Amino acid sequence: MFTSSEISNPRTRRAFMAGAAKAYLGVNFLSGDLMAAGGDDRKIPLRKNPAKKVIYLYMSGGMSHLDTLDPKSDAPSEIRGNLSSIKTSADGVRVSEYLPQMAKHMDKVTVVNSLHSKQGAHEQARYLMKTNYAKRGTIQHPHMGAWFLKYEDRINEQLPGFVSINSGSKEAGAGFFGVDCQPLIIGKPESGLQNSKHFPGISDTDFMRRRKLSERIDQKFQAKYNDKTASAYTAIYEEAVTLMRSSDLKVFDIARENQSLRARYGDHAFGQGCLLARRLSESGVRSVEVQLGGWDTHQDNFQRVQSNTAILDQALSALIGDLHESGMLEETLVVLTTEFGRTPKINQNAGRDHYPKAFSAMLAGGGVKGGFVYGKTDEKGSEPVENPVTIGDFNATIAYGCGLPLDQRLFSKNARPFTVANHGDPVMELFS
Repeated sequence: MFTSSEISNPRTRRAFMAGAAKAYLGVNFLSGDLMAAGGDDRKIPLRKNPAKKVIYLYMSGGMSHLDTLDPKSDAPSEIRGNLSSIKTSADGVRVSEYLPQMAKHMDKVTVVNSLHSKQGAHEQARYLMKTNYAKRGTIQHPHMGAWFLKYEDRINEQLPGFVSINSGSKEAGAGFFGVDCQPLIIGKPESGLQNSKHFPGISDTDFMRRRKLSERIDQKFQAKYNDKTASAYTAIYEEAVTLMRSSDLKVFDIARENQSLRARYGDHAFGQGCLLARRLSESGVRSVEVQLGGWDTHQDNFQRVQSNTAILDQALSALIGDLHESGMLEETLVVLTTEFGRTPKINQNAGRDHYPKAFSAMLAGGGVKGGFVYGKTDEKGSEPVENPVTIGDFNATIAYGCGLPLDQRLFSKNARPFTVANHGDPVMELFS
């Protein structure tokens, strides 16, 4: 049952009223949608003044914590290599020498240096980080971005609520929430939104005639079968047509930005993806993911990490700087994370292997503290020794920061209950 305090929350109240109406009408409580039904026995209050938007930067492959956010300058060379740490704009906070530009912005971010898990396989670990659930063959769980879209209304109705940049179509998406929570995938940020104009030779009149024909076919199908999945796809199609005719379509065109700004983000897919993410967030897209691959450094770790961090350092510092200068950082939660860390001991190929026992992440904006480091690993970076954080805790922290109800259950179509946090506990100390 819902408590009186839960019913006073608009989200819970809507779920309660919808459930009550269905019960009164004699409709199966679980039919069709994913109805909410109480909580998971915890009472975690909704955050006041939550972040309105999320920019989720995913380092695919397993970013080395030792060579980025958790350097060990005093460790022996078989652990640290020849890498040094540098001072930053935050007192007592040091980062890898590979991150000189981000070092100037560390007063605006929180670093979590005590993440850990038991999953060391890429696909499964990536799925766990992005959905908060273990990968199963019988169900597809929603991406964190889909949870934001499920609980929160769109800020700009003309734009999608969830966009994924530089990630493949096989990545975690809407899961059992259905196609209306599926991300819009942008493969090449510099190319903008593909297929957003008529094909050559197709006039507006031709397009409208074809659209009306499609509507008639769809109406006949729905009259006979009343299929909700088909209805959802029809709604997405209508949204796409609306966007094609909207002035908001231009937000996907980063060529509208001046060349000096584009150069500041970097002439690479990740940098231009971060620039597009900033434009989308600025225009009212709630959740944007940008992915940077190349972190699976079993060989030549230091050369490859140096190359990748040059890309990350340039783009991330430009993004944080722009959001801060515009005032958007206060309402936008920026997340940087990965599926696991890398082994402290350098292998015989000058590489580092998979290591889920310890890794790092970063949060900025959205009311998160600046110049703050949470958690600590031992002198070799091999395991957390202070304030360990599970993946569930980390994702619960993101969800809490965005004002999502952590204890509210939603049901999949086979009536299994799920929560956004999956029993993780938010790390309240990260918020100012």
